[in-house]
Amino acid sequence: MEEVERVFNHFDSNRDGKISSTELKNVLLALGSSASPEEVQKMMDEIDTDGDGFIDLKEFSEFHTSECNTSDELRDAFEMYDKDKNGLISSNELHLVLRSLGENCSVLDCVKMIESVDCDGDGCVNFDEFKMMMSSNK
Repeated sequence: MEEVERVFNHFDSNRDGKISSTELKNVLLALGSSASPEEVQKMMDEIDTDGDGFIDLKEFSEFHTSECNTSDELRDAFEMYDKDKNGLISSNELHLVLRSLGENCSVLDCVKMIESVDCDGDGCVNFDEFKMMMSSNK
């Protein structure tokens, strides 16, 4: 839950305890997504279960821990990290994404993160390793 709360706080830029559609859009932009206003609204509608127009920590946590991580959603997330589109996430790519989210980490930290899930020893995370990593974080 601590990790979910930390991610939630990255999205909640004004620290009011809820994520607005603008905050969601800004994080998606920082991650390199070109989601349309309609796509952002669809995401909001899916996560905002009480219909108040905001995502609170409970809704965010429920969404994060639900079994809704389909293969397509995981593929989209993987591609967001795979900046050079070579099918692998390098420590530099991971570092760029985490820094864009406001994480204070070094490339060495990212190397260690990758080493923890790098089954084939190539120094990068492929899609299968990424899927394992995401399912182990639930």
